[in-house]
Amino acid sequence: MFSDAWKTGRLHAEFQTETTAPANIAWVKYWGKKGPQLPANPSLSLTLTESRTHTILQATPASDLKLELWFQGQREEKFEKKTLAFLASLAAELPSLGHAHYKITSRNTFPHSSGIASSASSQAALALALGELLAHISGTFADINAVGSLARLGSGSACRSFFPGFVTWGETSLIQGSSDLHAMDVTPQVHANFHGAKDCILIVSSKEKTVSSRAGHGQMSAHPYAHARFAQANLHMSEMWHALTTGDWQKAGNVMEADALSLHALMMTSRPGFVLLEPGSLEIMRLVRLFREESQVPVYFTIDAGPNMHLIYPHEAHAKVEAFVRHELLRLTENGSGVIWDGMGTLT
Repeated sequence: MFSDAWKTGRLHAEFQTETTAPANIAWVKYWGKKGPQLPANPSLSLTLTESRTHTILQATPASDLKLELWFQGQREEKFEKKTLAFLASLAAELPSLGHAHYKITSRNTFPHSSGIASSASSQAALALALGELLAHISGTFADINAVGSLARLGSGSACRSFFPGFVTWGETSLIQGSSDLHAMDVTPQVHANFHGAKDCILIVSSKEKTVSSRAGHGQMSAHPYAHARFAQANLHMSEMWHALTTGDWQKAGNVMEADALSLHALMMTSRPGFVLLEPGSLEIMRLVRLFREESQVPVYFTIDAGPNMHLIYPHEAHAKVEAFVRHELLRLTENGSGVIWDGMGTLT
């Protein structure tokens, strides 16, 4: 997975780099893992623009591994412990990472741990920084798939944040070159109807969710509906891919909504079950479907593992969707102003 060059050498002088990575929103989601942080089913996502993590990594040569982590201007011991454990696990295969004291300073442009893929953007930004550090130590090029594997080991969905536009992760017979080990940019194969797709993120609650995605994934190993879900996810992937390659917004949107609701059904039927949706989340779903039926505007919802809603729609529908959001949905968001206007983006 990693080059032999990355497994040798040590840091000899202080190193610093600054990176940024976007969040992504899955239109077909993976829920459940196998092996070393591999997906139990393929997924497909849209890389965003405005929802990002910015990270500064400083590394000083040392005989052991230490970490100081600052997030949003505050020392974060919980994130620090998790990140230190992650670095230690990487150092088992990449020893050069174990001989440094790190200071990581990170900030998001959106609420963390609330179901807007903050782990994807944060782990992608960290992996980019670690890739630059390893390239500096070894004098070798930081291959994008190797850096993506670094991110995947921290957060599975993070590997999808390394490519702009539409990205798939997980082996599927639908897409040549797809892999469980790394993500793949499939934008060139997606119909022009979907290029420039918009994502209006409605922040129903910015509070940290009560059950982490990692814990939710873990529950799938004993979930009574696990096999049915994996079969359904593969069917959704097939339907979504056909919609994306033929330009069918209605089909893509219907699959997107069904897949999101399946995700939350799995959470509620886990043991123990849990609910991440809020009353405002449910009301937004109802109003979006009513608006779509009455206006014929192709706007659809999806939800990650949290209460916050993503409204997905073609760029040419933006004016109508914006008016709808401001008149009908903002009142259901946090403080009546919880909205991020986002969309299909790049890594810059």
